[in-house]
Amino acid sequence: MLENLQKALEQLRDNVVNQSKKNLQGAKKISSGALYNSIRGGEVKVSKNSISFSIEMEDYGDYVDKGVNGVKSAYTTPYSYKTKMPPPSALDKWIVKKGIAPRDEKGKFIDRKSLKFLIARSIFQNGFKPTLFFTKPFEEEYKKLESQLDNVLFKDAEDMIQFIAKQNK
Repeated sequence: MLENLQKALEQLRDNVVNQSKKNLQGAKKISSGALYNSIRGGEVKVSKNSISFSIEMEDYGDYVDKGVNGVKSAYTTPYSYKTKMPPPSALDKWIVKKGIAPRDEKGKFIDRKSLKFLIARSIFQNGFKPTLFFTKPFEEEYKKLESQLDNVLFKDAEDMIQFIAKQNK
């Protein structure tokens, strides 16, 4: 019965998914493409007492969106490194994909094991800045929906009244 509200939520969901993907591309945060490819909207479900939908992505997308505090930095984020640094082994594939191969002062390539440790230590100390690739589009689309909500619900109420009137004839 809430067809107009359902359409408005589907539009919100689709806009958030599309803009989030664009933001990831613009922030140059795509390495393997796993996060980008994982962002998708779930079905809008209308139940007796509620209406809902989901937007799904890789778990680490929340960290990329909200950032992580390092021991020497402070962003507005619920996540932080306190005592353990990220495992250097987790950076191996990323280093290869990014083609990171710095040289020391003698011109020799830095050992990959050392490089992974240095990057992990830097992340531990400095964290990483929030991108808000998902948060910003969600908040913008939610504001748009809020301004349209009275109109959408009025149309649904009107449709419901017409439906009931037809049933009673």
